[in-house]
Amino acid sequence: MMLTLLLALATSAAAAAPITLNSNCPPSFERTAANTCQLVTRYDAYDSLHNKGVGGTQTALPKTRDGFSPQQIDLGRYLFFDPLLSGNHRQACASCHQPGQGFTDGKALSTGTHGDVGTRSAPSLWNVGFLKKLFWDARADSLEQQALIPLFAPHEMANTAEQLLTDLTASSAYPALFRQAFPEAQQLELSQVATALSAFQSSLISLNSRYDQYAHGYHEALDPEEINGLNVFRSFVARCAECHTPPLFTNQQIAVIGTPEPAGMPFDQGAGNNSEKTKLRGAFKVPSLRNVARTAPYMHSGRFATLDEAAEFYTKGRGHAVADQKLLLHWHIWEPKLTPEEIGQISKFLHTLTDESLLPAVPTRLPSGLPLPAEIQVAESPTATVQNSDISSTTTTTSAPSNNQRIQP
Repeated sequence: MMLTLLLALATSAAAAAPITLNSNCPPSFERTAANTCQLVTRYDAYDSLHNKGVGGTQTALPKTRDGFSPQQIDLGRYLFFDPLLSGNHRQACASCHQPGQGFTDGKALSTGTHGDVGTRSAPSLWNVGFLKKLFWDARADSLEQQALIPLFAPHEMANTAEQLLTDLTASSAYPALFRQAFPEAQQLELSQVATALSAFQSSLISLNSRYDQYAHGYHEALDPEEINGLNVFRSFVARCAECHTPPLFTNQQIAVIGTPEPAGMPFDQGAGNNSEKTKLRGAFKVPSLRNVARTAPYMHSGRFATLDEAAEFYTKGRGHAVADQKLLLHWHIWEPKLTPEEIGQISKFLHTLTDESLLPAVPTRLPSGLPLPAEIQVAESPTATVQNSDISSTTTTTSAPSNNQRIQP
């Protein structure tokens, strides 16, 4: 009965006025003659030293997923925020990947459509278009594969492919929007949903932090303590930059660091669930540290509430890891014995990686006619002109917990 009422209200609201897709590329993208969006950044001018262990500031970015049309990106934006994609029409992708929380949800363990508590925290989606492997356990090889898995996972959005296509096709607005985004397609297909979600997620770019300004030569962007933190971060003692390599602040590898699980939680095999290789037991993908100050709590299970706690885990090294699992820890996990002052400096530096200037606009209404998920707050904000873009960007601002505010699992 409740689901029928929701659909009836959605149909009524969707009929109010037609929604059309944006024909312009998002900020930081340029539209090509083929109507595709190509990312343009200042990092394009640098030579590629990525994955060579150099960790220099003026290092080229790896190749990103671009080439989507503006209409596909905008359709993906609507789908991302629309609860129609979940089995009970109450949870959207944005429920666990909230713009105001660094595209996470601020929880140690995410909650699914039916209230099921998951086993891992929601990873951030900033700069996800650059990543070769997706999910904490690196089980997805593409954005398209990653986009669909949560939709049909029983403990996440709990939908089925058949129901999703039925709901989208029955919508008064979505069929026309899919025709705008995929003009050559004969019918609405699941692959188009995956492409649109991938297109939107590839547009989530964060490359204009105070650190980036420093890297591009404006050295006044960081204060002395933050520069000290950068130096500790890159030092041979701490060795943070060897895994969290600039400019993405990840080397995109899978590593075993032995993070302990929260009390009462069983040991998470991580990438070991997808491989028979002993060395992958307890292994997880090295996450990017972009906007890390916005994504507490930390690690795959949200084990640490603050950046200082996370850094302290590393400084205690092997003596702080899970001992009873006999893990093959990454060789960088040793005991650097950083001082409290050095840990604080690293934390201060990590705050300079925050850049939310290209937050996408949260839709004020959805093509399905359903309300936005309760977790999403729409805030008014001015329109700002962004360099290297042929449009202006409307940015929404929402509040997120301070890095020093402890978040309970």
